[in-house]
Parts: sequence; C-alpha cells; structure tokens
Amino acid sequence: MSVGTASQSKQAARALALAESLQARFVLALERLGGEDFISSEWLRDDGLHGGGRRFGIADGNLLARASVNVSQVHYDDIPERKLDSSSAISTIVHPQHPCAPSVHIHISWTELKSGPGYWRLMADLNPSQPNSEQTERFLECLRQAAPGEFDEAVPQGDRYFFIPALGRHRGVAHFYLENFNTGDFEGDLALAQRVGEATIDSYVQLLGEAVGAASVPSETERATQLAYHTLYLFQVLTLDRGTTAGLLIHNQNDMGVLGSLPPKVDKNLLASWRSRMEAPQDRLLDKLLAALPNHGVCTIDGATKQKLANAVRTHYQAHPDALDLQASGNRVPPTMGNHK
Repeated sequence: MSVGTASQSKQAARALALAESLQARFVLALERLGGEDFISSEWLRDDGLHGGGRRFGIADGNLLARASVNVSQVHYDDIPERKLDSSSAISTIVHPQHPCAPSVHIHISWTELKSGPGYWRLMADLNPSQPNSEQTERFLECLRQAAPGEFDEAVPQGDRYFFIPALGRHRGVAHFYLENFNTGDFEGDLALAQRVGEATIDSYVQLLGEAVGAASVPSETERATQLAYHTLYLFQVLTLDRGTTAGLLIHNQNDMGVLGSLPPKVDKNLLASWRSRMEAPQDRLLDKLLAALPNHGVCTIDGATKQKLANAVRTHYQAHPDALDLQASGNRVPPTMGNHK
C-alpha cells in the first residue's frame, strides 16, 4: 500500500495484502457488472506517518446508488505507549439502485496490540429491503462452505450484533460475525479470512446480477420500502455500530471513509419517530443526528451531511463515554432480544 507508511509487523503486512486483494476482486467484479468505473481516493493518518488508506467508491451510478470499498492500515510503531500496534482492514458496503437488489456489508480486519496476541474481526451480512428467502439461504450457504467449523458460532454472534433493541428487529437477514477471533494459528486464520472474503464477494456479485437481471421497473411501494430500510440502516450504524464509533472517536482524518456505509437517502420523519423508543442518553444522540440532517422528509446524505453526522457522534460519546457500553456486541445478548427470538 503506497498510502502512508506501513507497519513493521510481518503479520500486519500479510493482512494488508489480503485486504488489498479482496478490494481489487470486489471492485473489478462490480465494475464489470455495472459497466461503470469506481473512483479512487486516499487518506493519510498523521500525514502518512502512521499509515492511511485507499477507498474505491461510486455514487448515483446506473447499478449502484452508493458503494464504498475501503482498505486501510494504521500503525503506531514509533509510539511505545500506545496500546494499539497496528490495524489492517477492508470494510465495504454496497447499496444498489434497484430496491429489489440487496445491499451487502463486509468487514475483515487484523488488529495487533503492543502486548498480547492479535485478533481477527470477520463480518459479512446481507441487507435487502425486500427479503428473498432463496437469496438469503444461498448467501448463508456460501459462508457455511467457507467456514464450516466456525459457522455455528459466527451466525448467532452476527444475529446478536445486528439486532436493534429499540426497534425489536435486525438489520439484514443473514449475519456472519467472528469477534476477537484467534485460534493461535495465524496461517490458518488468514486462510479462513481469505475464504470468507472471497466467498462473500463472489456470492454477492452473483446475487446482485441475478436480482437486477430479473427486476422490473420498481413500484412506488418498493421504493418506499427501500427508503425505510435505508433509514433503519443509518440508525443502526450511527447508534449501535462499534466499528463506526471507534473510527470516529480515534481520529477525524477519515470521516468520509468511516461513514462510507451510509445509504444515499433516508426518511428524516421516520427516523425522528423512533426517538421515544430509545433509552437515555441515546435519545440525545438521535437528537444530534436529526439536527445534522437537512430539512424534513427525504434527506440526501452527501459529504457535508456526513461530516455533520460524524461530528454529532463524536461529540455525543465524548460527553457520554459510558454510552459506549450500549453499543452492539457479538458476545452479548441485547435487551429484549430473547423475547424477539
């Protein structure tokens, strides 16, 4: 990665190489499917002294309404007192234009601490606004084949992580998540991460192509359902997602990349209607998010709005650090989930 300096860790170098290979695989497949080129952009951590990243994105395309495929590596080889040694990751989200085509989220990262072993974080989840049971099962089956020994652990963890207690429902229909994963065999775990990444990318591209190929002109009902789902997606990302919050709190040098997962449009009135379901102080976080959105009704999430949303999340958790305990976790059953199940 020619973006900033690289970590001195050999394991971090291997993880970064994997992330870059998955990025190239996904971008090429989506460009071939949609016939439109992604735009590359870069960011630097402390002017490149502590790494950086490269993002390939597209907005308002014929096939994709919003897509972001990010690879980054941040490291602190020169700061012994920092707990984090390095973090190497690919994080990607695709939101298609057609409401009957599913969105997808993939995150694969390797984190090393100055003391203790490193760990993997493997996530893959299918996010349709109009669920299709056959697509859901095919997506899960590709993950079952890629990780047969870990599948029965990863799916319940994913179900817990992507559950939204305030709304009593999940974000997405198929969830795979391994949190703090390390078997002690780096080569074996690296191979697992590669299988999961490649299988998810290939499966999703196939599902996306089939969905778009079979789709008719979307109805107003389908578009309204997609808008409501995108609103739920933004709600989950900005009020529950630990990775997003951590990325915003650690530094402000890649806010556009951290919020690359946000959909293109949301329904502000629907978002506001969920405030009464939130516990304190998260109801105040939602107030800040609403204030960052323009107008009422349908809001476009452009770069300026993303920056306001990033600042809203950052200032909220700086004022209420204990609220971080209310965020999602794959190893904890959220309140009300037992009843939901």
